[in-house]
Amino acid sequence: MTATIAPRVRTLVLLLLATAGLLLAGAGPVSAHAALTGSDPQQGAVVDQAPDRISLTFSEEIALSDDSLRVLAPDGERVDTGKPSGVSGTTYAVNLKSGLTDGTYTVSYQVVSADSHPVAGAYTFSVGAPSATTVSVSDQTAGGGAVGVLYGLGRYVSYAGFVVLVGGAAFVLACWQRGAGVRAVQRVVVAGWLALTSATLALLLMRGSYTSSGRISDFFDVTLLGDVLQTKTGAALVSRLLLLAAAALFIAVLFGAYDKREDEEKRDLTFGLAIGGTVVAAGLAASWAMSEHASSGLQPGIAMPVDVVHLLAVATWLGGLTALLTALYRSPETPLDGTAVRRFSALAFGSVVALVVTGVYQSWRQLGSWSAFTETRYGQLLMVKIGLVALLVGVAWISRRWTARLAETVAAAPRKQKVAASGAGDTGDAEGASGSADPERAAQLARQRAAIDTARQKRQRDADPNRFGLRRSVLAEAGVAIVLLAVTTALTSTEPGRTEQDAAKATAASSSSSTGSSGALTLDMAFDTGGEDGKGVVRLELDPARVGDNEMHVYATRPNGRAFDVPEVKVAFTLEAQDIGPLPVVPDHITTGHWSANGVQLPMAGDWKIAVTVRTSDIDQTTVSKNAQIG
Repeated sequence: MTATIAPRVRTLVLLLLATAGLLLAGAGPVSAHAALTGSDPQQGAVVDQAPDRISLTFSEEIALSDDSLRVLAPDGERVDTGKPSGVSGTTYAVNLKSGLTDGTYTVSYQVVSADSHPVAGAYTFSVGAPSATTVSVSDQTAGGGAVGVLYGLGRYVSYAGFVVLVGGAAFVLACWQRGAGVRAVQRVVVAGWLALTSATLALLLMRGSYTSSGRISDFFDVTLLGDVLQTKTGAALVSRLLLLAAAALFIAVLFGAYDKREDEEKRDLTFGLAIGGTVVAAGLAASWAMSEHASSGLQPGIAMPVDVVHLLAVATWLGGLTALLTALYRSPETPLDGTAVRRFSALAFGSVVALVVTGVYQSWRQLGSWSAFTETRYGQLLMVKIGLVALLVGVAWISRRWTARLAETVAAAPRKQKVAASGAGDTGDAEGASGSADPERAAQLARQRAAIDTARQKRQRDADPNRFGLRRSVLAEAGVAIVLLAVTTALTSTEPGRTEQDAAKATAASSSSSTGSSGALTLDMAFDTGGEDGKGVVRLELDPARVGDNEMHVYATRPNGRAFDVPEVKVAFTLEAQDIGPLPVVPDHITTGHWSANGVQLPMAGDWKIAVTVRTSDIDQTTVSKNAQIG
């Protein structure tokens, strides 16, 4: 029977690993989580005079380096000066050299979003008139190529190692304490620790290349490694390595001193190991929560603890399943009894409940709307994950039925074993007596008896239909779990649906400045009056943005998005090409952070300069402006 099972097991594992690889490969360069929602000048814009600086607005906060924002002349020469800096909220700028000639300029950006994922892209604008350019932007990707594939594989291995390490240890402590002395189970837990440790080291070395150059040769660049260590992700990876050192001590005690204690002596040590193991496991889970999705966006203070609980529930369920599967295939007949399986069944049920509760919150936080389920890649992957979890729960229900049957079989086993042991004892005494005169012969007979006993136990174990049925159902669970873990890894590398939809809306609003067909204009301009509480964003809406009467609305918000009730807002329109203006407009204050004016007259179509003056105190004010085509 075993000879027919093994090839199927190997084939199934290979197929599932291949499926996981395809899922991971599909989560490559599309993993940017901060989207460019606006720029000044805008993409494709033609301006009469060269701007003093370039500003970019993203859908969330980003991390900048000296070369994060680059502006290239038509001949490829850099024309930006100094290090880019934040202007307000999610808007960032870099100054330009003076005296720029006419032509098409390329703005290239390579940044890291707040949830640790690299973002890269480029666009062009022109001064005076468009021209030919030698700059190529076709290779502006982030997190792609061979380095992206390797980094994605490292993430998957790290998640898998965490699951096996935490879940395997939890299975031994909570369900099957005698399993601490089973070599196969020991190897599984140690393999989880080795996988997580090696993957974390690899991720730390690859991080610099992954977020910048994309070259394998930069894995051992000391300068890049130093830059990584100063980031949130670098700190999380180093913290994970320190916690793994504590996990190594935990494993040494679990499979050393703990295994050698008597059952009564294990009680106090079990409590201590449970507390210490939980702290280390929660710390390991927090190293992901504090540097990825949960650390940015909506309600991070709630999202991070929820993410820790979610990861621990996944590890307890799937990692315990791995240890159970190992025990069912590799352990002797007697140590794995029905009690251990029933305990794990209860533990897995509690993990599933925690997984569902935390998963519902995470889904709401990352999607924000029902439409995001079908309209975003994150939502589509989430539906696949939900389907896999449902399938896994269904297979687990079948396993519970086999567990009940196995428990009934084990309850009757001690009587049979007692009868068999008495018969074997008589035979052993006779053989021992016959071989006592020849020690070498006695040793040979002892080895033969041991081999025969092992083979007999294996045949009995494989012949047990209840154990065989439980094997198959748990193997099916493990197979689904491999794919589920791959989908989960892909989700952590995919832009959340809420962010994707918000970015699309912001991009649509920004692009509406060209109003030939839309009949409306929306401009977002960041301001900083220089005084205390002087930063914010002003949004101007002009409808229908054509020659003649127009309705204008002005909104002022703080960097956190809340309404900003500044003392005064003024607007001026200037058509420099025709020497018209500035035409001043003083809107009426409607409500907190909202001003409006009706009957705004624009006499001629053209590229109008719209300047907004914002005063935040008696002495602090500033004027920000953008050009837009009207009429």
